[in-house]
Amino acid sequence: MMAVSRAFGGAKLETLLLSNSAVAVPPPPCQIRVFCKPARTGRALIRRGGPAIRCEVASDVLVQTAGGIDQNASSDSRYTKERSSIVVIGLSIHTAPVEMREKLAIPEAEWPRAIAELCGLNHIEEAAVLSTCNRMEIYVVALSQHRGVKEVTEWMSKTSGVPVSEICEHRFLLYNKDATQHIFEVSAGLDSLVLGEGQILAQVKQVVKVGQGVTGFGRNISGLFKHAITVGKRVRTETNIASGAVSVSSAAVELALMKLPQSCHNSAKMLVVGAGKMGKLVIKHLVAKGCTKMVVVNRSEERVSAIRDELKDVEIIYKPLSEMLTCAFEADVIFTSTASDTLLFTKENVHYLPPVSQEVGGLRLFVDISVPRNVGTCVADVENSRVYNVDDLKEVVAANKEDRIRKAMEAQEIIGEESKQFEAWRDSLETVPTIKKLRAYAERVRVAELEKCLSKMGDDISKKTKRAVDDLSRGIVNKLLHGPMQHLRCDGSDSRTLDETLENMHALNRMFSLETEISVLEQKIRAKVEQNQK
Repeated sequence: MMAVSRAFGGAKLETLLLSNSAVAVPPPPCQIRVFCKPARTGRALIRRGGPAIRCEVASDVLVQTAGGIDQNASSDSRYTKERSSIVVIGLSIHTAPVEMREKLAIPEAEWPRAIAELCGLNHIEEAAVLSTCNRMEIYVVALSQHRGVKEVTEWMSKTSGVPVSEICEHRFLLYNKDATQHIFEVSAGLDSLVLGEGQILAQVKQVVKVGQGVTGFGRNISGLFKHAITVGKRVRTETNIASGAVSVSSAAVELALMKLPQSCHNSAKMLVVGAGKMGKLVIKHLVAKGCTKMVVVNRSEERVSAIRDELKDVEIIYKPLSEMLTCAFEADVIFTSTASDTLLFTKENVHYLPPVSQEVGGLRLFVDISVPRNVGTCVADVENSRVYNVDDLKEVVAANKEDRIRKAMEAQEIIGEESKQFEAWRDSLETVPTIKKLRAYAERVRVAELEKCLSKMGDDISKKTKRAVDDLSRGIVNKLLHGPMQHLRCDGSDSRTLDETLENMHALNRMFSLETEISVLEQKIRAKVEQNQK
């Protein structure tokens, strides 16, 4: 069981739905509160040789270090030492009730506005929103982890009306590598209720589509989501995790199509009796398999109309329950999913149904997913009729679930590889500030020396001569910088090259005293604070 839990990471309901509530650690004299929860398997933020622990810090003046929490570190030292972090602040079907997720949900049309508001916060540089029926997750690049989380949580509270305390009770926080692994698992369908389902990949793609051109959907976040799409595609292609039904309704459709000749999958006449929850799912799975026309029998037309409005490109013909047998006359496959206590199809009334075409195999299929059953077992005695019930489908579902678990473990290996590649790419971006600083340093030296040279040459030199001297100085600088710049550039695909690149970066920082300049993070934070104070 442990092996399975590790394979699923954060996706498994059994391991993710924690039975233990948050445990409050008594506050120290300085009134700083720390709440500790068991972290998801493989997602620990702090490990001390025992169980994985996630600590959510309620104060923004703490610095989390390898040895614990440093309460004496100043904010200045934190900014100069800290690299910007990718953080996900989220609530999902695994951690929060639907009532809360509804309040926090952000419609797709509002995502650009949300990104702009999030990036307007003092410690948030980039942002993205992934809001679906099962999750509401905000991904940010934070200039300070603790202050960034605090600001985003307060923003979520302000926009939704949900108190901060309630959000903190149900949210999960993941940083950097853990955040990367999470979105990769989400995109691969490992964090979904139905393992490997494909809808979430389309939703991740939509985040990128909406984010294009939006200020704040920056290089780190866009790179993360684009890489997540690649991971989602690769997992589905290499493991085929999305194949095989894992619910009764999807198994019913899959079984029916298995019994029909493949050539008539799109032409077979489908009848669905019952438009409740299970009936609606049958209809959706039929549509997903390419069915564009079907007859739906139900007591009232209201539910059928709602389904028709949702599936606009499908021809759904409503018939009342009184016309059920008439509709059965023309049907090749009949799905039943009603709450009726009495049998809807018996040997007596099925006996009068005309035979079906040989083009669909010459057999009329009854797929009964109702409990109590809607189709009598005696119907199987009628010539050219076949009956399948829930018990027949359970074996299909169980076999597919076991198969998907195995495929999920394979998917985790792929996610591990892709996570390393993304982290290497992101590590390679660390050299960008050094490149900028080195160029700025060289330019300052060039301009200063150029001015000294021109002043010695007097005021009567021509513009042509000035331009020639200027070009000469630029050429010399560019030639001298070419070697160091080449050794600072790395695409992150080779770990050895990346390590060498980072070593070169630190060496150049020391040689030219570039580390003494104000840190990039501090510059960004000061600029944001000043802008928000205007």
